[in-house]
Amino acid sequence: MTTRTSPDAGAQTPCAAPLQPHHDGSELYVSTQTPQLGETVQLRLRVPQSYPNLDSVWVRSNPDHEPAWDRAQPAGTADGWRWWEAEITVHNLRHGYRWLLVHDDAASPGQAGTVRWLNQAGLQTGEVRDAHDFALLAHPAPPEWLCDAVMYQIFPDRFAPSEQAAQREAPKWAQPAEWTDPVNPVMPARVQQFYGGDLDGIRQRLDHLESLGVSLVYLTPFFPAASNHRYDASSFRSVDPLLGGDEALIRLVQAAHERGMKVIGDLTTNHSGDQHEWFQRALAEPDSPERSFYYFTDDGDYESWLGTSTLPKFDWSSPALRREFIDGPDSVVAHWLKPPFNLDGWRIDVANMTGRYGEVDLNEEVRRTLRRTMEQVKPDSILLAEITNDATGDLTGDAWHGAMTYPAFTRPLWSWLSAPHGRPYTTAEGTQEVTPWFFGQPLGGIPSGSAEQFQAAVERFNAAVPWRIRQGNMQPLDTHDTARFAHNAAEGSVPVAVGLQMTLPGVPTLFAGDEFGLTGADGELSRTPIPWHSADDTHVRERMGLYRELIALRAEHPALRRGGMRWLGADEQSLAFLRETVQQSLLVFASGPAHGDRRSITVPRAAAAGWEQARPLWGQADMDLGETAVRLSASAPSLTVWQLPGVSR
Repeated sequence: MTTRTSPDAGAQTPCAAPLQPHHDGSELYVSTQTPQLGETVQLRLRVPQSYPNLDSVWVRSNPDHEPAWDRAQPAGTADGWRWWEAEITVHNLRHGYRWLLVHDDAASPGQAGTVRWLNQAGLQTGEVRDAHDFALLAHPAPPEWLCDAVMYQIFPDRFAPSEQAAQREAPKWAQPAEWTDPVNPVMPARVQQFYGGDLDGIRQRLDHLESLGVSLVYLTPFFPAASNHRYDASSFRSVDPLLGGDEALIRLVQAAHERGMKVIGDLTTNHSGDQHEWFQRALAEPDSPERSFYYFTDDGDYESWLGTSTLPKFDWSSPALRREFIDGPDSVVAHWLKPPFNLDGWRIDVANMTGRYGEVDLNEEVRRTLRRTMEQVKPDSILLAEITNDATGDLTGDAWHGAMTYPAFTRPLWSWLSAPHGRPYTTAEGTQEVTPWFFGQPLGGIPSGSAEQFQAAVERFNAAVPWRIRQGNMQPLDTHDTARFAHNAAEGSVPVAVGLQMTLPGVPTLFAGDEFGLTGADGELSRTPIPWHSADDTHVRERMGLYRELIALRAEHPALRRGGMRWLGADEQSLAFLRETVQQSLLVFASGPAHGDRRSITVPRAAAAGWEQARPLWGQADMDLGETAVRLSASAPSLTVWQLPGVSR
């Protein structure tokens, strides 16, 4: 990595787009992340001095869905930027606002100058939609620790067995397997192959997680069930004895807490298993209260998740179901948050479908009840939703602290950084397939994308999401439901992907085994038992070192966890952005797998201050300082991070 001074770095390649006014929801621009109703909040806007002169700047709010206007005042200049400041009063639990910029270029008296709007979708001409407004949230805030977290997802059957695991008899439904046996993806082995990992095995491997820098453990379901994935729970009030029972969960959470780690569970609020005690009673006793828990037809049939008969769907119009499952201190949700279990929150499976069935939509009521119960029982717990596609309609701030969602990060990253190899793999039906799996989409493979398209997707799917929620969104390269990113990654692209995972706003989420360099062609083949015996292999040590270094980088620099986010440019195979606070700025440059010339981005020198003080933190890209422009370049793929001075204002 080198930093050089040249007469004009911009002469070597075209400059990125001109600098634009900027605002986001971070502490750099908003005086509080946790406003109360009726509270006055200070907002700040930065405008480059190269931008046309402004006659006036306004903040347009939307209290009670009726526009209100607050005039901004100039707040000085610093490092090539003009600052404006306004005060608004928070009137609603979600208080939307946008900036109105009136240019000082009116052609004649009585005619307005050029008008531009700034919202979360960027600088706009013409009136814009309320959906893309910036938003202040007066709902109770998530705990501070969520922003700092690095999450590690564990599929218990495949992580680690304790000595006690070998002494347990496999259930009737299971197909027992040795730890080193390959995964069998063909039904019914796909859901019945049983390796015997348990909760004490996880507890005994916490040293490994601590060495990586993991601070939040996410367990897929630990309830008794008739499958290896356990999303078909037969009870929500006990831990599967095959995992060690209730006492094993207590031991695991206590040991994690002693290390400063948090632990959350996985709950299916959309359905239970068909062997669940509630469903069995509903079948046997049509007059029972449990009958109202599910959607039964007059002929005794029932609705299930995507037609899967083993997963009967809950009917959330049932007051009895709400009391039993989600409402109040005696509910299932509360049971596991309280002593002696002390879980730190929930990830809700299929949250997007919960409470929705045909003309019925009770999703908002269910999620708000969940959140209310958790606030009553354990206010510092977190509530995350699985919404694997567009989550913007549900991420309103009224319940979910964030979501596991793929289009805002995972899918566009795969499109940019993948190079499918076409090796065959076995499907659930036992056939051979060579077309790469891509999130179940019938595309005939992984779509080809660019760095510019990745940036556009990140912005598009976050434009309607409040900043506070965006910071809580899970950011996985892969999960237990997907192929492994590394399976189709272009050569050298894994460090780029992991680096973006750690430097963009959101909660980095590892699926257990990513750090071992595991591959897998689909969501079942990715559930490989962790090969602990390979921990000292050279390639595994290198991959673990990558994760340790980048997680440590995130932990050491608050700007990567809480800083504002400003794009500097993107093209076919490169992108650059800043994460900024008053104390420090982190410049990130990522280049992808294209062949040929070095990849580069050129940005205006005025984009940031203190280029001469740039300190390389990670990576090998070069920085060429010109009089008016800065050129960042690398022999891709690579990711590089520099530290710059903080933002003066």
